[in-house]
Amino acid sequence: MADPLQAVAKTSKDVFRKIVPEFLLQQRGIVRRLGPGAGRVYISLRLLDMLGIRIANQSLAPPAARSFVFVCFGNLMRSAMAEFAMRQTLKDAGLENQVRVVSAGLHASPGREAHPWAQQASAEVGISLADHRAKLVTPEIVEQADCIFAMDFQNKAELLTLYPDAREKILMLSAYAEGPGRYREIDDPYFGDLETTRLCRQQLQTCVRNLVIRTFPSSADSISQVTTKK
Repeated sequence: MADPLQAVAKTSKDVFRKIVPEFLLQQRGIVRRLGPGAGRVYISLRLLDMLGIRIANQSLAPPAARSFVFVCFGNLMRSAMAEFAMRQTLKDAGLENQVRVVSAGLHASPGREAHPWAQQASAEVGISLADHRAKLVTPEIVEQADCIFAMDFQNKAELLTLYPDAREKILMLSAYAEGPGRYREIDDPYFGDLETTRLCRQQLQTCVRNLVIRTFPSSADSISQVTTKK
């Protein structure tokens, strides 16, 4: 015989799911995963974004910055594509020996190769991720960086909570985006498909190109010529 209390609990959960929009249920799950500290920061970032208040997302790298870190969840897709896209952009501009670029994941499994979609989407524009191996964000990586770029609010919330002393150099990569995606999140294509990954790669390429041009204004002509040829 079924436990009546369990039956009531199940019914209550089913009713709750029907009443509460899927978006709110998703946000509740994210906050629970992040924990009390990062969860509060995430809620603040999310609410400000929904209200259209994105001043905190507009900060750019200082002109003297020469060490950049791209961070996402697992270092398999977004941060990996951003790292190698920036390496290629710097090479096109003849700046590859002047800048340090790395990527890492807050929940990476060290040693894993880039996701197949990320590898294919990058290869289609002449960027190889074959040498990429995932690594975790560490205090050493944070300390050595001039700028740390988060892809979404979950990344930023965790970074701000784990490394409060690095607050000033934790930025949103989307500050260098164009169009409606500027100052917003760069969504994780992990739960999408290859086409979603291609769109993400395009967005990342735009961001890193603008980042390099903004940091090294003299590189604008070289980068523009290469972009035109491609």
